[in-house]
Amino acid sequence: MINNQVPNVTFKTRVRNDAIEGDNPFEWKNLTSDEIFKDKNVVLFALPGAFTPTCSSTHVPGYEAAFDELKAQGVDAVICLSVNDAFCMYQWGKSLGAEKVFMLPDGSGEFTRKMGMLVDKSNVGFGARSWRYSMYVENGQIKKLFSEDGFSDNCPSDPFEVSDANTMLDYLKNR
Repeated sequence: MINNQVPNVTFKTRVRNDAIEGDNPFEWKNLTSDEIFKDKNVVLFALPGAFTPTCSSTHVPGYEAAFDELKAQGVDAVICLSVNDAFCMYQWGKSLGAEKVFMLPDGSGEFTRKMGMLVDKSNVGFGARSWRYSMYVENGQIKKLFSEDGFSDNCPSDPFEVSDANTMLDYLKNR
């Protein structure tokens, strides 16, 4: 996986458009892998689901808190990816007060599947979701990947040891 290009997909996102009046000033925007990763240094972390305990209490808040330190290490963007739809990711980011981390919906799981990180979490009622991992990407090329141990369908636990912000920050400081 290291030194491979990130998968080429088109994400279906929702963005604010202040020209739209009313209660719902958002519109659909297709966002490609190139638009996200080309000519940029990106930290992307992926997790099983919006509004879930570890994801909400620790994973996203950890990256939000470390954002400025990550930027100081040359990171252009910090992205949270989950196999959830754009509406859910927006509301989750809003509920967490995530202002620096970009919440990227992988609604169909295409990016996650092409990364080899799609798992069946039916045992906890989720269906197909992302395994928990983080990666550092330079100009679309994966330079470092931290994947939690135990990758398997219907994994009975939710490991969270190496995909956290501190592990990524330590890597960036010591590369």
